[in-house]
Amino acid sequence: MTQPAPQFLFDFGSPNAFLAHEAIPAIERRIGVKFDYVPVLLGGIFKATNNKSPAETLAGIKNKREFHAVETERFLKRYAVKPYVWNPHFPVNTLNLMRAAVAAQLDGVFDQYVEAAFHHMWVEPKKMDDLEVAAAVLSSSGLDGKALLTRAQEPEVKAKLIANTEDAVQRGAFGSPTFFVGKEMFFGKEQLRDVEEMYG
Repeated sequence: MTQPAPQFLFDFGSPNAFLAHEAIPAIERRIGVKFDYVPVLLGGIFKATNNKSPAETLAGIKNKREFHAVETERFLKRYAVKPYVWNPHFPVNTLNLMRAAVAAQLDGVFDQYVEAAFHHMWVEPKKMDDLEVAAAVLSSSGLDGKALLTRAQEPEVKAKLIANTEDAVQRGAFGSPTFFVGKEMFFGKEQLRDVEEMYG
């Protein structure tokens, strides 16, 4: 029985989702299957599951943050990807960015949008919750930033992001990056190895 395409539930506000995004193209080439990217709102998932971001959960815990740094180094080496550049505006409210991702899906420019939004969050970081800044930099990446962010306010777009987020929680998600292969859930960028093994 062939496996369904792996799903990648992501929010641009997660640096680990960015690293997973960087690693995915090589995995897709190896397994011969494209990942299905699903925009979700991490803030909504946190609220529904009473979870908190690593920035909060790692604060003041001896050795844990240091281990996460080591783990990230291993990941960068394993997948031959570049590290993220810390966004000085973190935490960035990604509500409009994630809604615009749904709008980009509807407009047929999703892949280009995902690339641009991750780039301006974690490669050349900007204050992406400032609508003017976001519209300008998305447009500089060849998209119609203003149109996408305007469409992000449409009821069907808002409803789709809410539905994606609620569905993620129903299926067991509590953060990002989360991956699904059928009903099997994997959490965290390190589990991309396990996702890949499902297609071995």
